Amino acid sequence: MNFWDTSALVALGVDERHRQFAVRLLEADDRMAVWWGSTVEYVGAVSRREREGSLTTAEASGVIQRLHALSQLWYEVQPGQRVKDLAQRLLRVHPLRAADSLQLAAALVSAEEHPYGVGFVCFDTRLNEAASREGFVILAP
Repeated sequence: MNFWDTSALVALGVDERHRQFAVRLLEADDRMAVWWGSTVEYVGAVSRREREGSLTTAEASGVIQRLHALSQLWYEVQPGQRVKDLAQRLLRVHPLRAADSLQLAAALVSAEEHPYGVGFVCFDTRLNEAASREGFVILAP
């Protein structure tokens, strides 16, 4: 099971540059772990594209509906004390934004804090660097 960051989920829906890579990863292993806040971040990214005019309202709605369908298939890491504690530690040791620390903390929880050999699907350089240091296998183009 790979952990999917919001940037990778966005690639599946609206990021032309990374879409083919993300689709191939999902076809190779459709077991996904995702942070519970990723759907909110995803809707925010899609809505921003809609406001900027790169997506119509109908396109944005369709992309969000597809994400909600996909979310029925993944394992969602719920908020909890362990995620919060790990996120705080990660902020102290990596140059991360708060939301990225929560993503990485959720990934660690999904890997039962043994990330070695676990795939981390993300298209953010800083977050990938931190995930690599924590022991994840980075799956990015």
